[in-house]
Amino acid sequence: MVPTTSLLLLLGLALLAPGLSADQCVLTGSWTNDLGSNMTIMAVNNNGEFAGTFHTAVMTTTKEIKASPLVGIQHIKTQPTFGFTVNWNFTDSTTVFTGQCFVDEHGKETLKTMWLLRSHVDSIKDDWKATMVGTNNFTRLHTHLE
Repeated sequence: MVPTTSLLLLLGLALLAPGLSADQCVLTGSWTNDLGSNMTIMAVNNNGEFAGTFHTAVMTTTKEIKASPLVGIQHIKTQPTFGFTVNWNFTDSTTVFTGQCFVDEHGKETLKTMWLLRSHVDSIKDDWKATMVGTNNFTRLHTHLE
């Protein structure tokens, strides 16, 4: 009985390693949203800055949709708030996202976001139709190797 208790204690300590906790939400990795778009966030540095790519599944364009670069920053907290900008490289528009990373009681991570998409218009009189707003929920994208 004692060896099993020790093993469970060691396992518990390993899961709560320094810098991480059971409710730690980590932005680094691959995510998919409720519309089927995918993004990958590379390592977050000590200042909370990160970069990655975003591949949208939805766009009103006849051009080929390509993965586009994103840059962002997050607070270094357990369930951090964050923001990032996507510079769409196949159309003349930019999207900014802001949100928070949550971990539920089962350990599932969710990114709750709100976004603004700014499209290019030819004149100020068309400004009224240049910005759209929406929300997305992202969940971690698991590959067959995970």
